[in-house]
Amino acid sequence: MADVAAAAQVSTATVSRVLNKADYVKPATRKAVEEAIAALGYIPSGAARSLSSRSSRIIGAIIPSIDNSIFAAGVEALQTHLSERGYHLLIGSSNYDPEEEYQVCRSFLEQHAAGVIMMGETHSPDCLAVLERYATPFVNTGVYSPDRPYPCVGFDNAGVAATAVRYLLQLGHERFAMIAGITTDNDRAIGRLRGVRAELAANGLELPDERVLECRYDIAESRAAFRTLMRRAEPPTAVLCGNDVQGFGAILEAQHSGIRIPEEVSVVGFDDLVLSRHLKPSLTTIRVPTQEMWCRAADMLLALLSGKDTPRALEIETSLIVRESTGPAPTR
Repeated sequence: MADVAAAAQVSTATVSRVLNKADYVKPATRKAVEEAIAALGYIPSGAARSLSSRSSRIIGAIIPSIDNSIFAAGVEALQTHLSERGYHLLIGSSNYDPEEEYQVCRSFLEQHAAGVIMMGETHSPDCLAVLERYATPFVNTGVYSPDRPYPCVGFDNAGVAATAVRYLLQLGHERFAMIAGITTDNDRAIGRLRGVRAELAANGLELPDERVLECRYDIAESRAAFRTLMRRAEPPTAVLCGNDVQGFGAILEAQHSGIRIPEEVSVVGFDDLVLSRHLKPSLTTIRVPTQEMWCRAADMLLALLSGKDTPRALEIETSLIVRESTGPAPTR
């Protein structure tokens, strides 16, 4: 840092302010320091900075999977949002496994992460305990639970899934089925299945176990699940999917099997991935503003770090996007 200060003809305190993205550094001074950093190849010691300030500029984000574009879009927005505020992002994947999530969380703390953003609210006791032990704030995303003690930014998965059911009921559907995500250790998948069942029950209908197939968010597995459902003696006229990837699998299998969508069966997804609008038929789905959700989670976490007052729960608005994959229930 002293070498950078000498090259830029400023004090080491000014170099520190530039590194920490302080607002009150003159543009010309900032440019001189940044040019000196580039010329000298200087990389500040994150460990030393965190020890001296008792805080780091590192935020960890744990996502369930790296092969789902909904998480990729959220992380990309999160990284840009944090970078603009002088923070760096570490990314880890839990593979929907609470124990793996705990190990990733430990590795973040070993690297002096100031805070952590996680998906959902199902975390192992060990994970919550280590965060508490090291006084590390965290925010849950993808869920909205104002009655829970943990900060969260997201939506009510059960309530949102019920919205799709109400729309299909208005179209006259009575025989429902669901291709759900694997519900073990996945509170979002559990909530969506619960919301579907509750809304059907409120309208005098039920979703029997044989019409609920759980599978990974994978096109091949979703195709197999859709094929199984449509081979039943009384196939469903409406299939709700735990996310858009499962919806893609349902549509592709229907095309392969000669089943007309939506004339014979309607299909609804969840997330509104980019491909949803480009399929033929295009996929009716729930739009989730993923980028906004992760950025608001970052704002909440940074407010917690700075001791500012902030709501403990923030609800993100979702919407039903009606496209070509849904239509009136077929006549018997």
